[in-house]
Amino acid sequence: MAMPSLVSVLRARRARLTAWIATPEPLIAESAARAGFDCVTLDMQHGLHDPVSVMRGIGAIALAGVPAIVRIPVGDFAMASRALDMGASAIIAPMINSAEDARAFATAAKYPPVGERSWGPVRAMQLAGVSDGAAFLRDTNAATLTFAMIETRAALLALDDILAVPGIDAVFIGPSDLSIALSDGANVDPMRADNQAAAADILARAHGAGKLAGIFAITGGQAKHYRALGYDLIALGTDGMYFRLGASAMLAEAKAE
Repeated sequence: MAMPSLVSVLRARRARLTAWIATPEPLIAESAARAGFDCVTLDMQHGLHDPVSVMRGIGAIALAGVPAIVRIPVGDFAMASRALDMGASAIIAPMINSAEDARAFATAAKYPPVGERSWGPVRAMQLAGVSDGAAFLRDTNAATLTFAMIETRAALLALDDILAVPGIDAVFIGPSDLSIALSDGANVDPMRADNQAAAADILARAHGAGKLAGIFAITGGQAKHYRALGYDLIALGTDGMYFRLGASAMLAEAKAE
């Protein structure tokens, strides 16, 4: 069975939930995929993933029949191309602070004429169930998504220019980093009023430009709030949180009188 693309998952314009996996163990990624998430994100920026674990993780996620997303390290746009070659449906690139950053990202992630991605998608074609290279080349720019992370004052100032870059399909808000930036390093509070106002502005401007918008939620309550606001993709917690909260709930039940 071919792995569905994230484009097809998001086409209905309903908020979709992605798991967020930092641990480089494919069974964890697959378990998250089978838990009911719409897609699964492998985190190379703050997580422990490397190229080998990303390749194995994408394959494990594909077994569960959901799309895989990869967040690359800051500025490592070559990894965007490699992750797409491995079968990722989307790439999240952190700290995109200017149109120049966005162009470098799109150049690595999209084939000509949009970008300059090099050809080598053997694993991606296998997972997509495609053997015709010409057909894959024709369709893949539209079938894969690029999310530029907006999480600094510079990115806010350059947002319209970033959204206008060909090959940038979406933005993804890093609310914790954004709150640090907007408070000049005074605190980290994603739900602070000025931070939420900035996030709402990013969402409106992205949709106004015909682009998708995603955001990270720490709790289920935050995710529900973001769903109501109209975000297209919402990351819900992390694998460490899933383990800790699940273990705590089971222990509480077992110890209850």
